[in-house]
Amino acid sequence: MECWIETWDGRKERLPQALEWTFSYGVGTPCDSFTLQCTWGESRSALWGEGVTFWAEEGGERLFTGRLDEVETSWDARGGLLTLCGRGMAALLLDNETVGAQYQAAVWEDIRRGYVEPYGIRCTGGESLRAVEGFTVENGASAWTAVETFVHRCNGVEPWFDRQGVLHLDGWRSGTERTLSGKTPLISAVWREKRYGVLSEVLVRDRMGTVSQTVRNESFLARGGRCRQVLTLPGTRGYEAMRYSGSYQIGESAREQEVLTLRLAGIGAAWVGDRLNLDVLRPRLTGCWRVRACETGVGREGGFTELKLIREE
Repeated sequence: MECWIETWDGRKERLPQALEWTFSYGVGTPCDSFTLQCTWGESRSALWGEGVTFWAEEGGERLFTGRLDEVETSWDARGGLLTLCGRGMAALLLDNETVGAQYQAAVWEDIRRGYVEPYGIRCTGGESLRAVEGFTVENGASAWTAVETFVHRCNGVEPWFDRQGVLHLDGWRSGTERTLSGKTPLISAVWREKRYGVLSEVLVRDRMGTVSQTVRNESFLARGGRCRQVLTLPGTRGYEAMRYSGSYQIGESAREQEVLTLRLAGIGAAWVGDRLNLDVLRPRLTGCWRVRACETGVGREGGFTELKLIREE
């Protein structure tokens, strides 16, 4: 694997061969992240502390693209160790707060120009986004919040960054279809189902309490779920915005109601968005699942991939 950094003024340097590394990928927040350890001898490069961008490739395939957050060099009797940590390109949007704005009818060009373009982010899928009436960006909200809320209001999908650092606006469930069978080198499996935190209904109202809308999670209510949230929106947004806000909160609360976590031997066994058909006898795992998050890397026990799966709708 080749790992590189680029400095703020465009200088590039290939890093020493990695001893251990972990790349974590997901959708939304928390954003993608990486950690990397290399030997460095005793000749510290002047560029390491100047780096802002990081990327890793293997066999011509990009494994990670992101921002460098921290560089550490250490030395003891065994020699020198270089440790780098950082996050995916979403960090640029998460770290920058915005000035509040109200749009009578916001279009993607408004959002791209105000909250994406200033940070040099590449994006795809914006042509499918329609205008959103009465769209508001709160003062102090992150650029990521502005983008995420707009995209979700348009077509109900979540924006996400791929391994090339490109922002996708047309959903993340379009990966490769894979089958996991008894021949798969499965190390461990954890199946978790939860009720705590799942909302049964959301009452959305304006600040004056004169206009309200109730959104229900009918399937959870039918199974005895009882968890109500009252949400107050600033200003007057109208019923459409209220219903969106309620549905969004319910969807977020139920997103990980049922999660299957698999740990496999080997690097890059699957990626975010991939559809997995499970047919594993021990333990008995079946059905269709989507990779919601994954972590892959090389540690002291060799290569691994850990997958966080949600059941396919």
